[in-house]
Amino acid sequence: MTNIAQPSIAPLITLGIESSCDETGIAIYHSTKGLLTHRLYSQVEMHAEYGGVVPELASRDHIKKLIPLIDKTIGDAKIQKSDINGIGYTAGPGLMGALLSGAAVARSLAFAWQIPAVAINHMEGHLLAPMLEEDKPDFPFICLLVSGGHTMLIRVDDIGQYKLLGETLDDAAGEAFDKTAKLLGLGYPGGPEVSKLALKSNTERYKFPRPMIDRPGLDMSFSGLKTFTRNTWLDAVQNQDNSEQTKAEICRAFEVAVADTLRIKCKRALEQENLNTLVVSGGVSANQEIRNRLDLLMQKRHGKTFYPRLEFCTDNGAMIAFAASKRLQAGESKNLNFACQPRWSLEELKAI
Repeated sequence: MTNIAQPSIAPLITLGIESSCDETGIAIYHSTKGLLTHRLYSQVEMHAEYGGVVPELASRDHIKKLIPLIDKTIGDAKIQKSDINGIGYTAGPGLMGALLSGAAVARSLAFAWQIPAVAINHMEGHLLAPMLEEDKPDFPFICLLVSGGHTMLIRVDDIGQYKLLGETLDDAAGEAFDKTAKLLGLGYPGGPEVSKLALKSNTERYKFPRPMIDRPGLDMSFSGLKTFTRNTWLDAVQNQDNSEQTKAEICRAFEVAVADTLRIKCKRALEQENLNTLVVSGGVSANQEIRNRLDLLMQKRHGKTFYPRLEFCTDNGAMIAFAASKRLQAGESKNLNFACQPRWSLEELKAI
């Protein structure tokens, strides 16, 4: 099948659809007015019973929620379906079934409305999320992407011009937070629970290692830190020191170790690339300890840190709508034979 004909002008209003994991996000972005509106439905309550995301349940829930959420979001924006000039949908990385749910709806709507659609890389969406704010970073910059399944450092010279500088070799920071929460018997999702309990610690009783900071390069590893946390907790239990206060002190030591490791790696990346602007995005970028340490780093360097607003740190349709708007305006579109990619490197994307 061939591409749907492009409109004679660049798309003005873009519908964004995000369905890569356990959140259904829909947004409407206007190329000159900015974000018109967005809605988000989270499946956290459904998956909490299992202590993690169940892919089949996630896919089925997206199928039920997508069309009603799209209709409500269009209504919120006070526009008609005929006003929409293009559609962007998350095509990867993510859970295959969840990705296909959003992609199928997006491509079907694009065909029915006779407008172009574009496949968006989920991580590019996160990377560009700070561009939704009034105070935007200028290119080039270093981006620390820290989400549930990814931790990476990227040099960003423009939209689509990405160079991977370093990434985690095993567990991502978000995964380490979730697994630490699980072994301590905390709730789901684990990251916020670890941070909440860490605030109750008033001592620096434990000192956890900063993994891989004694090696050159920008790759990271958090699996060993997770194991160190587990052993510390098991020792405490064996010594009948398994109080809530001990848990809080372990959470504090773990969180500080992750934040300090990320600070050290960001500092190296900035120095290596001779840049002084840092963008931090992804779900874990909402962590206040990480923000505090990175802000202090950039203050000392007389540089600047940029974050998405808290509601756009986690998965959302707004970041997909923004990225799609830029790519659609550059003339990019996807034909009706769509495919999703559970793994999709940022370095494979086209520059615009």
